Amino acid sequence: MASQTHAFAYPVGILEPVGYRWILHVDLDQFIAAVELARHPELRGRPVVVGGQGDPAQRAVVATASYEAREFGIQSGMPLRTAAKRCPDAVFLPSDPPAYEDVSARVMETLRELPVVVEVLGWDEAFLGADTDDPEALAVEVRRAVADETGLSCSVGIGDNKLRAKLATGFGKPAGVYRLTAENWEEVMAGRPPDALWGIGRRTVKKLTELGVTTVGALAAADPAVLAARFGPTMGPWYRLLALGYSDTEVTATPYVPRSRSRETTFQRNLTDRAEISAQVSNLARRVAEDVVAEGRPAARVAVKVRFAPFVTHTRSVTLPAPTSDAGEIERAAQEVLTWFTDDRPVRLLGVRAEF
Repeated sequence: MASQTHAFAYPVGILEPVGYRWILHVDLDQFIAAVELARHPELRGRPVVVGGQGDPAQRAVVATASYEAREFGIQSGMPLRTAAKRCPDAVFLPSDPPAYEDVSARVMETLRELPVVVEVLGWDEAFLGADTDDPEALAVEVRRAVADETGLSCSVGIGDNKLRAKLATGFGKPAGVYRLTAENWEEVMAGRPPDALWGIGRRTVKKLTELGVTTVGALAAADPAVLAARFGPTMGPWYRLLALGYSDTEVTATPYVPRSRSRETTFQRNLTDRAEISAQVSNLARRVAEDVVAEGRPAARVAVKVRFAPFVTHTRSVTLPAPTSDAGEIERAAQEVLTWFTDDRPVRLLGVRAEF
C-alpha cells in the first residue's frame, strides 16, 4: 500500500472545509426497539422484533430488532415471517411511528440545551457542531443528558469532520464513545473494505473489486483517472476523497424536515387484477395528498413502489409539471407512473410517495 504521504494526503487544491473544531455524531442505540422496551420493560433481555401490526403471520417487514433478536440474523427490511422462522421465541410488536417521533423530539430538544449546534438527520441521529478542548467529556455529557431525559442509550462518534464522526459512531456502538480523525484514519480504515465508508454500497464495491480495489487504502491510492473512467468524472474522484476521509465540518441548526411523505400497504393476499391494483394506488395517492396538505408544502414529484411476489421491489417516479397539493393531480401522476410497470407478476405491496 502507498505511504501515508501519498495515499492519504488530499489532492492538490483540495482542503478540508472550515467549520466547527469538532463534529459529534449521536446515534440512539436500537432506537425503535429501545422505545418499545421502555414501554414494555418486562421484555428486556428478550429478542424483540418491531414491524407492521406485530403479527408475523401477516405480510410486513421488520422495522427494527433488539440486539438479542439481531443475534439470530434478524435485520431491518426482512419479512416478519422470515424473522419468526429464525427466532420462533421472538416477541413481535406493532410499529408506532407517532410514539417514536415524540421521543425523538425530546432527544433533540435535550441536545439543543447543550453548548452545541444540532443538525437533525432523522428520528435517531444528529450531528453536533462544537468548539471544545475536550470532545470526549462533551460526548459523555451528551450520553448522560439523553439517558437522564429519556432513559435511552446512545453512541457518540467524535471526528474532525462529518464523515469521520459518522463512522466513529459505529466503532463506539453500543453505548460507547469513539474518536476518528485524520491522525488515526489510516490505521483504522486502510485495511477495511470500501463499503465501510459512508456513501459506498455493494454495487460500487463490486465495480471497485473489478478494478482490483478491495480496501479503503487501495481506493485512497487509486488513479483518479481510472476511477473517473469507471464511475464518471464526478463520482469516481469523489470515492477517492471519501477514502481519504474528506468531508465537511459545517453543522446547520435546522429542524429535521421530511423530504417526502409516503403511504404503502402490504397485502395479505397477492393482487393480480389490474383494476384492483389501480384502485389501491388511487387510495394510497389520496392518503398521501392528505399528508401533503397537512405538511403545508406542495409535492414536486410522485413515486410509485411495487413489490412483486415473492420479494422483488421496483420504484418509479415522475416530476410534476408544477408543485401541487391537489389530490387529483397527485392521483393522476401516480396512475401515470403505474402504467410504466408492465410486469404481470402478482403484487404483494404497493406504495405511493410524494417528494417535496
